[in-house]
Amino acid sequence: MKDEPVIVERVYNAPIEKVWKALTDNNEIKQWYFQLEDFKPEVGFKFEFSGGPDNGPQYLHLCEITEIVEGRKLAYTWRYDGYPGNSVVSWELFEQSGQTRLKLTHSGIESFAENGPDFAKTSFNGGWTYFVNDALKNYLESVA
Repeated sequence: MKDEPVIVERVYNAPIEKVWKALTDNNEIKQWYFQLEDFKPEVGFKFEFSGGPDNGPQYLHLCEITEIVEGRKLAYTWRYDGYPGNSVVSWELFEQSGQTRLKLTHSGIESFAENGPDFAKTSFNGGWTYFVNDALKNYLESVA
C-alpha cells in the first residue's frame, strides 16, 4: 500500500510566534489538543496521551519528537500501544504577511490499516481537520 499522507493546511490570523507557542507550550496544548502529562519541544522527548472516537474505545498514543526547528517545525513519531504500525506527524509554520500558514502532515498511516476501522485514513483526516480548522483556530482566536 502506498503512503498517501493526510495533509491539512490553514492560515491563521495570528503571528507565527503565537501559533508556535500553542503547538509547544503544554499549558496551551491542553486547551485545544490533548491532555499531555508533560511536553517539551526537544528532540528525543517522549509523550503519550489517550484518544479515540467519541463513544468508542480510547487508544494510548505513544509519541517521540524527532525534529524541532524553533518557530518553524515540530515533528514526532505517532504509534499506538499494543498495535502494529508507526507514523510521523509534522507541523510546519510559514510566515504569510503577518499571518501564519500551518501545514500538518501525517505520513505512514497506512501502517495502521490492519488495526481496524478506527485506524482508517478517513478517521485521521476527520481528526486532523477538526484540530487544525476548529480546535486550534478557535483557541488562537480566544487568546487574541
